[in-house]
Amino acid sequence: MIEGKAGRNMTAEIGEQPRILAELVETRAEIAAVAEAVARRPPRFALLAARGSSDHAALYAKYLIEVLLGLPAGLVSPSTTTLYGARPDLRDVLLVSVSQSGGSPDLLEVTEAARERGALTVAVSNTPDSPLTRAAELAVPVKAGEEHAVAATKTYSATLLALYLFVDAVRGGIGTEVADIGRLAQHSLDSTEAEVARAVDRYRFADRVITTGRGYSYATALEAALKLAETSYLATRAYSGADLLHGPVAAVDEDTAVLAITSEGNGGTAMRDPLDAVAARGADVLAVGSAASAMRAAVRIELPRTAEEVAPILEILPVQRLALSLALARGFDPDNPRGLRKVTKTR
Repeated sequence: MIEGKAGRNMTAEIGEQPRILAELVETRAEIAAVAEAVARRPPRFALLAARGSSDHAALYAKYLIEVLLGLPAGLVSPSTTTLYGARPDLRDVLLVSVSQSGGSPDLLEVTEAARERGALTVAVSNTPDSPLTRAAELAVPVKAGEEHAVAATKTYSATLLALYLFVDAVRGGIGTEVADIGRLAQHSLDSTEAEVARAVDRYRFADRVITTGRGYSYATALEAALKLAETSYLATRAYSGADLLHGPVAAVDEDTAVLAITSEGNGGTAMRDPLDAVAARGADVLAVGSAASAMRAAVRIELPRTAEEVAPILEILPVQRLALSLALARGFDPDNPRGLRKVTKTR
């Protein structure tokens, strides 16, 4: 195991999240003002543009928009604009660009092109004066503070909360379901330490990991796979619980570790059949979420009950700590993952 300063930044930033989330809720009025501007120009549908961890946050927002607002929503393929020059008619469309740094050239180009083609553009970023924020007509601040660890932690959870507050405000909500999110986040970190440590001992020598979830929690499964890959270099694949049963389950055996995100609600209920199937094939299942106790699993990390659409903000917290601790146990420094930089610029 690496000693000393390894993982210091990631450790600190995981611990900052309860305070950051609580403070972001206190600034809800600022986000609500952006939502009011959107509500005055009701869109026909919404598009979301993002990369990396922000892409997982955008998927979460897609579920929020479709379920809570009743609008069709889709994820943009930036290369259709940047590589192929597509310029579709986007009148009466809401484009939400999600980027922690706000500096990725492809997202900037997509946002500028969408605005030129008639879209109402909203930037969701942790960098207030970023090129992306300046390019968009409206901006939702993430307010997580500067993040030093390469692996996104506090910016991810704060982006989820910012997106929830935004969508909730568009529908006329006042953030009731997240009023106590800071306390719940602290409890989610404090109460799960022992089970995270148990999971690290059990999975530190794993070679193959599948992460899975359904509904809102599918975004958490994708982010979990990314965190494990970039910090512990694990060969990790993420699947929707439904897609897992369509073919990938054939590759599951007793050498497969399955990290399942299972919170109470429709998505969590739908995870029972997939987990029964992988457990029957000998997979070692780790269930994380407020419904973990009801799942067929070898290890369970239970979290507080919340509205289903809020659960991903808490689900990711013990998963981040799991990724951090697994990296250290496997002899890696998660603050310095090989081949990665904090800001990745793509086109």
